[in-house]
Amino acid sequence: MLKWLVIGIGDITRKRVIPALLEEPRSELWGIVTRDPTKAAPYGVRAFTDLDTALAAGEADAVYVASPVFLHAPQTHASLAAGRHVLCEKPMAMNYAEATSMVAAARAAHKTLGVAYYRRTYPKVARAKELLQKGAIGQPLFAYITCYEWRLPAEVKRVWQFDPALAGGGPLFDIGSHRIDVLNYVFGEPRRVVGQLSNAVHNTAVEDCATVLIEYSNKVRAVVDVRWNTRVNRDEFRIIGTEGEIDLTPLNGPELTSPGGSENLPTHANIHFPCIANFVAAVLDGAPLIASGESSLWTDWVTEQAVASSAHRGTAKDLPFPDRV
Repeated sequence: MLKWLVIGIGDITRKRVIPALLEEPRSELWGIVTRDPTKAAPYGVRAFTDLDTALAAGEADAVYVASPVFLHAPQTHASLAAGRHVLCEKPMAMNYAEATSMVAAARAAHKTLGVAYYRRTYPKVARAKELLQKGAIGQPLFAYITCYEWRLPAEVKRVWQFDPALAGGGPLFDIGSHRIDVLNYVFGEPRRVVGQLSNAVHNTAVEDCATVLIEYSNKVRAVVDVRWNTRVNRDEFRIIGTEGEIDLTPLNGPELTSPGGSENLPTHANIHFPCIANFVAAVLDGAPLIASGESSLWTDWVTEQAVASSAHRGTAKDLPFPDRV
């Protein structure tokens, strides 16, 4: 049995994480860290207003970090130092250096560190990997993945997402991290990254759109395009090869189409459950961790490279248009 301490009680924890912990047969919700203890009252568990006190109580085996991104690294370090396993929300950290420090801390503490990239557990994503390995589309060449939505500070509950000091960035860090991670999971180690971040519509402190080109060691190139500036919703994922295409659009739906036909591969009703069940199996049984800290930090590397390349381009002097012939 794994006793869990959950940090944060926002939409994700209330709607997905805590229900998954209550459903998972070898998990027990032991405590919640929240600035407002009344939010924890419906669960009948211990409530704490600070992490140090909760860790000092000494009963939790694992910590689920579901706080704003700037707290992921310090809270993970504190939990690991106190001898707890950690499952951290995405993105893993504010930058690649923080992410690597978290991995190093887990190794030093001999504890399990996972990241809640639950889309890795989608049956259709596993099926796509299987089809690629079988050569269903020949040599994979190009992937295209998007997520478009409309989001403004006045229209969301998690306003901190628009503060770069708290969230790291806008759609690139939030919805983009999930898509980059899916690509990394399917195609392996990224090698080169070019990014462009901008505010095309909204004048916010974080970008309202980001486009990233990733080149992988296996020569696949992928484009990630994520936006908070359009009411035209998109959730696309396509993989093109020399002999065909795999279409997983929409990524969050059950459909997958390949040269072999169409398949319906729904995920668990609670999309967080398989991720948490896998983490429990990793801790208690030594099962392979689907989204480990070591594999997940590649997303932080890609994000950091994209931000750096965009900033470099932004400071370059604009070239004049060429004369018309």
